[in-house]
Amino acid sequence: MGSLRVNKPGLLTTVQDLGRYGYQRYGMPVAGAMDSYAFQIANLLVGNRRNAPALEITLLGPEIIFLGAFRIAITGAELGAEINGKKIYSWSSVKVNSGDRLTFKGAQQGCRAYLSVSGGIEVEEVMGSSSTYLRGQLGGYQGRSLKAGDSLKVVDTDKGDFSGILKVPKQYLSEYKEEAEIRVVKGSQFQEFSQQEIDKFFNSQYSISLQSDRMGYRLEGEKLQPFQGADIISEGISLGAVQVPGDGQPIIMMSDHQTTGGYTKIANVISVDIATLAQMKPREMISFSLSSIEESQRLYCERERKLKELEQMTNKIYMVYSS
Repeated sequence: MGSLRVNKPGLLTTVQDLGRYGYQRYGMPVAGAMDSYAFQIANLLVGNRRNAPALEITLLGPEIIFLGAFRIAITGAELGAEINGKKIYSWSSVKVNSGDRLTFKGAQQGCRAYLSVSGGIEVEEVMGSSSTYLRGQLGGYQGRSLKAGDSLKVVDTDKGDFSGILKVPKQYLSEYKEEAEIRVVKGSQFQEFSQQEIDKFFNSQYSISLQSDRMGYRLEGEKLQPFQGADIISEGISLGAVQVPGDGQPIIMMSDHQTTGGYTKIANVISVDIATLAQMKPREMISFSLSSIEESQRLYCERERKLKELEQMTNKIYMVYSS
């Protein structure tokens, strides 16, 4: 049993898993990793189950001392990770020794990186999940982002004698850009917008506002106006829903989104493009294109196939070195 000691917390570093399911009917958000694809690959690279608790690191990374020998992996955003001052690459795993120091130079591409440790980070589950829900101050490590002086236990450090670098094949990597086209399906109030407003939505570019966070991405651009105004009777709301409030500026619901909402929803971001959004920073630009339910499901199944392929490959490697 080893641990991670936090010397500097970074801008926003939290413990996450894939989310807290089964409690939205009680008003509890799912939370979980913003970029679930990069999160799962980080765990696979160190031989963990896909849902093992790991760290989500936003823009400015922490400084961490490893107290024990581990395999670690960093995926997602390129934040300039270094071990003892020597660069390590994203989308790969490496062996670290007790006393090694992890630092980050700053965001170069993308917004959120994921740090997994062999065995996973040990935190108490709340409602079946280790994810941190910041507004509710629960889950993760004491229900909050990490602070200097925190010490996080690691479940298990034994991954055999494999000491090489394990890299993700190129075809599985994500690419992050300052402009992105986000695919959506029709929202539950799509019919409440005129064709002129719909055309405006799909033919405009929107900037991600500085007032964006894990709960939602506020957009700045062309204002939209539904026929009967923005307010509706509150109803359940899903990850990726694109709400249009009274000011006409869309808001995209992200991992910590509320469970009900009382604004019209013109669209819903498809599941695989949530990861793309999660890696975009304030002031970067997005546009929207219309997809079908069937195409969205096909893309989701394709992503799951890729994750299962990686899982099989990494399992074989660790089985050889653990036998």
